[in-house]
Amino acid sequence: MSDALPPLVLASASPRRRELLASRGLRFEVMPAEVCERAHAGESPRALVERLAAEKALAVRARLPREPRRFVLGSDTIVVLAGEILGKPRDPAHAVELLARLSGRTHTVWTGVAVALTGDASPVVRSVASDVTLRAASDEELRAYVATGEPLDKAGAYALQGEGRRFVSRVCGSESNVIGLPLEETLALLAEAGLGRG
Repeated sequence: MSDALPPLVLASASPRRRELLASRGLRFEVMPAEVCERAHAGESPRALVERLAAEKALAVRARLPREPRRFVLGSDTIVVLAGEILGKPRDPAHAVELLARLSGRTHTVWTGVAVALTGDASPVVRSVASDVTLRAASDEELRAYVATGEPLDKAGAYALQGEGRRFVSRVCGSESNVIGLPLEETLALLAEAGLGRG
């Protein structure tokens, strides 16, 4: 029975991350992690996403047996504007407020990725940053977008892969990172951890 288990476990409920991994033909099981996502005092955006990605991977690994050997992928994505971390909107009004702050400005999307192998090895961790510029948009445009419901579970209140793309004028760096998982870097990290080797 264990032979049928995919070697990769995704420690996330994000449909965007599932779609990105599936687009590369990877087989995986989804097992969301429950961790507190609050930043520590003085913690940089990079340190935050790397720590949370590792905590998610380790939390799920703790629920798995040591054998068969499996790879647990944890990830965390945040939006940073002028040094401030912008989370997911609390409600539609907050989504409009977040988008208004991002409108006409450049922000940075950080994603931490961690791979933990079942057993006792330390996770391997990477982080990726992409700069995203949103064009200026009217309050009416932003309210109409928020009314679609798309922004309500997204960090920064927009989705590059959806209707939100119409507000994005430029992405410098990995586009898949902005969606929620930097694919090339993630695949390289999995290979480094040994996925795909006997």
